[in-house]
Amino acid sequence: MSIPFQRIILAIIGALSISIASPGPNAVAQTAQAKTSTSVLPTGGGAALLDPSDTIILLLDHQAGLFQTVKDISVSELRSNTVMLAKLATLMNIPVITTASEPNGTNGPLMPEIHQNAPHAVYVPRNGEVNAWDNEDFVKTVEATGRKTLIMAGVWTSVCVMFPALDAKLAGYKVYAVMDASGDVSEMANRTTLARLVQGGVIPTTTNAVLSEVHRTWNRPEAAEIAKLYSLVSPNYAAVSESYYKAQEVAKRTD
Repeated sequence: MSIPFQRIILAIIGALSISIASPGPNAVAQTAQAKTSTSVLPTGGGAALLDPSDTIILLLDHQAGLFQTVKDISVSELRSNTVMLAKLATLMNIPVITTASEPNGTNGPLMPEIHQNAPHAVYVPRNGEVNAWDNEDFVKTVEATGRKTLIMAGVWTSVCVMFPALDAKLAGYKVYAVMDASGDVSEMANRTTLARLVQGGVIPTTTNAVLSEVHRTWNRPEAAEIAKLYSLVSPNYAAVSESYYKAQEVAKRTD
């Protein structure tokens, strides 16, 4: 291992140690918010989890040109996970805000599947700002929802997600970064960004965790539709479902 690389690793470890050992006032505020969440059960279950009624999903710069630079996740998996978030938002009535950086330039257009699967999503154009949180209309659109929990995903993770995530956290929001619905130019960029997000108080998560936190129980009317969403984040889960239903069918025939 080269000395420069060793220094980078040590810096990341140090950043993680600081953020874990020294929670700031914002972390305390987030805990207090979770305690009053409408999704908390009498048992205390859900106190540390997402509250869908207080959540917005922000999908940032999922653009055709930028996809071609992504090296830390396959583009097919990235798109599938992003589609899952859009479908989940539609199913559970969670607001979605999208935006794109220079969609008429080399970064390319926004992937169409987002608005196809979340027709209620609001698109906010930008005036060239790299950081969506630098755009006044974008911030006002977020504020207008009255919600304080932001789920962010985008391309690149180190820029289009991290910049607004850190700014929103300082503005008093509880912020999640969906790492596998985001993409970056290298594994190193991804790992370094993860460390900086954690140090800044942003919560890293995955599409499967977001789905499960919103899902919470199979005893709900949307259960069948939710089950279909798991096959988007885990194709093998579809095979599990298929084998189960086939087994049930065979069992009924032999009764």
